[in-house]
Amino acid sequence: MSLRQRLDKWLWFARVVKTRTLAGKLVSEGHVRLNAQKVDAPAKQVGVGDVLTISLERQVRVLKVLGAGERRGPYEEAKLLYEDMTPPPEAEPDQAPARDAGAGRPTKRDRRHLAAWLGRE
Repeated sequence: MSLRQRLDKWLWFARVVKTRTLAGKLVSEGHVRLNAQKVDAPAKQVGVGDVLTISLERQVRVLKVLGAGERRGPYEEAKLLYEDMTPPPEAEPDQAPARDAGAGRPTKRDRRHLAAWLGRE
C-alpha cells in the first residue's frame, strides 16, 4: 500500500462515489477541496492527514484521510480509510409537528396541530 494515492481513486475506494468516472467528474467540476484548496485535477495526490471537503448533491462531507486503499472493498473496509468530520446537520426551527411513520391517518388533534402550524386556524 502506497502512502499517497490519486484523489479520484481514493474517492472511489472510500465509497464516496459509485464509479471512478464519477469521482473524476466530481473533482474536475470543482466540487472537492483538499486542505481548503480547490482541486480540479483528478490525478492530485492525497495522503494520510489530508482533509477533503466534498460537495455532494444533497450534502457537504468533510473527511480526514487515514490511509490509502488497495482495492474497492466492502463498506466496513472503506470506512477505515477516513474519519468523518462532517458537522451534524442543524435542526430546522420551523419543522412541522412530527408524526411516526406509518401511524395511519392523522387524528383530529394532529390535524388541529398541523393547521395551527400552517396558520390555517
